Amino acid sequence: MKRTLIVTNDFPPRQGGIQSFVHGLAARMPADSVVVYAPAWPGCERFDAGLPYPVVRHPTSLMLPTPGVARRAAELLAEHKCDTVVFGAAAPLGLLAPRLRAAGAERVVMLTHGHEASWARLPLARSLLARIGRHADTVTYLGEYTRRLLAPVIGADRLLRLAPGVDTAAFSPEVRPGGAAAALEAELGGGPVVVCVSRLVPRKGQDVLIRAWPWVLRSVPDARLVLVGGGPYRGRLERLVDRLGLRGRVRLTGPVEAADLPGYFALGDVFAMPCRTRLGGIDVEGLGIVYLEASASGLPVLAGSSGGAPDAVLPGETGLVVDGASAGAVAGALVELLGDPARARAMGERGREWVGREWSWDLVAARFTRILGAEPAP
Repeated sequence: MKRTLIVTNDFPPRQGGIQSFVHGLAARMPADSVVVYAPAWPGCERFDAGLPYPVVRHPTSLMLPTPGVARRAAELLAEHKCDTVVFGAAAPLGLLAPRLRAAGAERVVMLTHGHEASWARLPLARSLLARIGRHADTVTYLGEYTRRLLAPVIGADRLLRLAPGVDTAAFSPEVRPGGAAAALEAELGGGPVVVCVSRLVPRKGQDVLIRAWPWVLRSVPDARLVLVGGGPYRGRLERLVDRLGLRGRVRLTGPVEAADLPGYFALGDVFAMPCRTRLGGIDVEGLGIVYLEASASGLPVLAGSSGGAPDAVLPGETGLVVDGASAGAVAGALVELLGDPARARAMGERGREWVGREWSWDLVAARFTRILGAEPAP
C-alpha cells in the first residue's frame, strides 16, 4: 500500500480553516496509509490520542524549513515507508522537498492557500514560491482567484484544484444551539441575528460589521450581531462596541470549540464576514470555508470581495458580495437580507443545495485520492 507523509504547520487542535482542511483530508484516507508531522500545540496529546493514524509532533509550535526539520521528516519518511509527501501549505515548508526527494519520496504534492497567493504578488517571495513549485509534482489551488496568481509562478501544468469540503451532516439547518450557544440564544431575545464565525483579525472585517451596526439598527431595531471566535483583535473590537454604545446589541463569544461551531451558526438568520484585502494585497482571503459552512447550515451569506472569497458564494443566489472595507455597503446588504426574510431563506436553501452538490467532503476526498495516485512528474 502507498503511504503518505503529511508535513504541515497547520493541524488541530489549533483552530483555523487550513487546519480543518488538512485534518479533513487526513481523516478520509485509510488510517494505515497516512502519517502526519506537525508542530506541538496545547491539547495536542489528547487530540492525537483520538486519531486512528499516527501524528508525530515537532517540539515547538512552528516548523521552518531548517536542517533539523528536514532531517526529522526524512527519518519519518523512511521509518513509515512513505512514498508520497504532502505539504499542508506549500510555503515555506515546500522548500524541504528536494531533501525529501533525496530521502526517497516518489511524489510530492503541495497545497496552497491565501498566503501563497500573496507570495505570488511580491518579487522576493515570488521567486521563493517559484523555487518551491519546481520541486512539486502537483500544486493545488483553491479557486479561480488563486489559480490566476499562481499559474505564472508555478506553471499551469502543475496546478490542480483542491478546495476544502464541508460536512453537511454537522453543518445543517436541522442543528439547534446547545450548551453555551443555547444560553446565548435565550439572552438575545426574538429578533433577527447576524452571526460571524471567524478568527478575530483585521482582515475578517468584524470591525466593519460593528461600525455598520448602528445603520442596521435604524432599519431593524431588534437585530443582534454575534461575533464568534477568538483572536488578537478582540480587545480593540470590544472597545469599539463600547465607543459606539452597542453593548447588548453586539456580543463577542470568545473562542469556541470546533465541535460546538454548528450550534453557533444555528443562532443566525444571516451569516456575515465582510473580509477585505489589506497591506497592499499581502493580507488576502484565500477562500473562506465559513461561507460554505454557513450555506450548509441554511443561511444566506454576506461576503467581502477580498481575494477568493467570492468563489464561495453564488452572488444573488446564495448570498451577496460587497466591498468589505465599506461600512455603508455592508449595512445596506444586511438590511436588504434582514428586510426580506423570504428571499434570505431562499438563498439559504439554494446555498445548502449547492454545497451538497459541489463542496461535499466525498467529492473532495475522491479528488485528493486521484491527485495522490497520479504519475510523478518527469
